[in-house]
Amino acid sequence: MSTPDWMDRTRAVRPGEELDVAWLETFLTEQVPGLSGPLVVEQFPGGHSNLTYLLRMGDKELVLRRPPFGAKAIKAGHDMGREYRILSGLLPVYPKVPRPLVFRGENESPMGVPFYVMERVRGLIIRAKPPKGLELTPELMRKLSENFVDNLVELHAVDWRAAGLDIGKPEGYLGRQVAGWTERYGKAKTDDLPEMEQVAKWLAGHIPAEQAPTLIHNDYKYDNLVLDPEHLPNIRAVLDWEMATIGDPLSDLGMALAYWSQHGDPEERLALPFGLSMLPGNLTREELVARYAEKSGRDTSGIAFHYVLSLFKVSVIAQQIYSRFKQGLTKDERFAGMIVAVRVLSRTAARAIETESIRP
Repeated sequence: MSTPDWMDRTRAVRPGEELDVAWLETFLTEQVPGLSGPLVVEQFPGGHSNLTYLLRMGDKELVLRRPPFGAKAIKAGHDMGREYRILSGLLPVYPKVPRPLVFRGENESPMGVPFYVMERVRGLIIRAKPPKGLELTPELMRKLSENFVDNLVELHAVDWRAAGLDIGKPEGYLGRQVAGWTERYGKAKTDDLPEMEQVAKWLAGHIPAEQAPTLIHNDYKYDNLVLDPEHLPNIRAVLDWEMATIGDPLSDLGMALAYWSQHGDPEERLALPFGLSMLPGNLTREELVARYAEKSGRDTSGIAFHYVLSLFKVSVIAQQIYSRFKQGLTKDERFAGMIVAVRVLSRTAARAIETESIRP
């Protein structure tokens, strides 16, 4: 019996986000050995930041990443050259990444923006709605959530110095995060949301001592993992390294928790399209932290701060996307409701401050 086709689906390219197919076909044929046209371009519909396209040439499948349209105001989060260098450095020491193939800078392509191309890692990506016919049993989700934590521990154990990944300034990382994300919110603000101001003020006054720095992904969640379709709990690759840096590993765990909805959370949070961590069998947020502490040997007693900071960061990301939509810099209708996510997540952060807890 053949394995069901649960691979991540693509769609026609959204209007206004087309690529120069003729130029790209010539470019790829010249730059990547073994390729020949014609080139077929489709788009991955998921994701809310950098744009991701599937490129088919004969029996070869590649993936192209480029910044979103109208993203110059928040350019730091869309550095394609940096992301390409991270993948290149990681591949020899942490093979669960796509193989990068070619990068072109802003002035070297008719797109007018930097982009890079990598090999496609085929597999299943679990999004808010699983593929039809896929039964996510409690046993499967339990094992997947355990692997989710264990893989994060593995990632944090990477020798980033040996890999040449000097991509951040570890000292004072948390303070810069609080200041930087507060500044980003101020620049992208569109609505009066008292909880956002409250959370920013609390964070500035409660910055903890930092742990020894590690490589951190900064956007670690279910829908950035490629799973083996024949052994679903097994992780083939981690995607979307655009926010990776060197810093406090607990901030990475905090970001995973910010996206980790669970049974008992308010309905407004469960309604956000944050994946399927609320399904029966998944570890709870507290269980995630306990397993991480056991496997890594790190002190996780201060995780509440990192949880609140990460909720704030995700809120700001949603605010930036909504601001671009309000300005007419993107026509993607998914972004029209982003302000709702900002409200929900800022309320969640405010409640976490009150309870000093990551519990529902």
